[in-house]
Amino acid sequence: MSPDPGFAAPGFAIYVHWPFCKSKCPYCDFNSHVRERVDHDRWRAGLLRELDHYADQTAGRRVTSVFFGGGTPSLMEPATVGAVIDRIAERWPVADGLEITLEANPTSVEADKFRAFRSAGINRVSLGIQALDDDALRFLGRQHSAAEATGAITLAATIFDRFSFDLIYARPGQSVAAWEAELTQALDHAVGHLSVYQLTIEEGTAFFPLHARGDLVLPDEDLAGDLYEATQSLLTRAGLPAYEISNHARPGEESRHNLTYWRYGDYIGVGPGAHGRLTLDGEKVATRAHRAPEIWLERVERDGHGAATPDPIDRRARGSELLMMGLRLAEGVPLVRLVEESGLDLGAFIDPAALKRLTDGGFLTVEDDHLRATHEGRQRLNAVLAALLA
Repeated sequence: MSPDPGFAAPGFAIYVHWPFCKSKCPYCDFNSHVRERVDHDRWRAGLLRELDHYADQTAGRRVTSVFFGGGTPSLMEPATVGAVIDRIAERWPVADGLEITLEANPTSVEADKFRAFRSAGINRVSLGIQALDDDALRFLGRQHSAAEATGAITLAATIFDRFSFDLIYARPGQSVAAWEAELTQALDHAVGHLSVYQLTIEEGTAFFPLHARGDLVLPDEDLAGDLYEATQSLLTRAGLPAYEISNHARPGEESRHNLTYWRYGDYIGVGPGAHGRLTLDGEKVATRAHRAPEIWLERVERDGHGAATPDPIDRRARGSELLMMGLRLAEGVPLVRLVEESGLDLGAFIDPAALKRLTDGGFLTVEDDHLRATHEGRQRLNAVLAALLA
């Protein structure tokens, strides 16, 4: 599928957060919660009301993508998904071929529900597979088996023209050979897009104290690097090169929604814990909603939204954020975008000597009016950014 003519533009996206899961995975630090009962009618009304709040501020903006994330959005009622999509189309102009993605877990999908989501307007799904090995799935706290995972992928392929799934590597005890075999199996099912994340240990997760005590040992830095290189090599040969550090796609199959984030476009965040970036009257602000689901819902019912007071982002911070997000992409950052966003050129953000060291070292390039991180630079992007933006 070829991208539309406006694909290179940042876009204007809407993210809808569904905070509920069947269980909390031990590696997950997302704003997700387990509840025995959810009042779907009340939640539907809350999401619609907060959408209206942001529609009043951004009238006339053209929506280029919608993403239902979580949590586990496939636990939503299809009627809620349809109502949100319909309200977006009522309140904003929408792009032709609007990309509308829903995250789903293999344990919360079946044919009738997938078809209902398709009828509601979903045209792309992102499946939380995470592994194709039963032992690894148990370690990751997933409730599905490898067979259920491949079954969900096969089902998605029969109902949706576009789909993706996630895998996690650099798990304890994982060898390069074992990972290559698992990734090769995944390529039997990946059609256009695959997201591949290195396991990290985040504070506040169940894995954090285990790792701190030494009971959970991740691959060392050298092995993690070898696993990363094996991933890049295998997926590039298969025709799914990395367009972002952890995301691979055939040309034209990139996630248009996530590209809005990485290109530092504006996006609305609806739902508990959702963040956003909006340009209003020429100034950019950061928005964030209350994380606790029940408090968010009460505030929406009382005030029309669950967001805190927006935080202004000054021009220099806008440029720094653009660089931090855009250098994740293989395409890099167009220098004209840096000037558009911040009013400043590259020299206002970086030390020329640091840029020279990084370009001489093969970590960055400045060509065709773009600043790009090389393959080696994207592998070490945190260190590159620390040196570049110091």
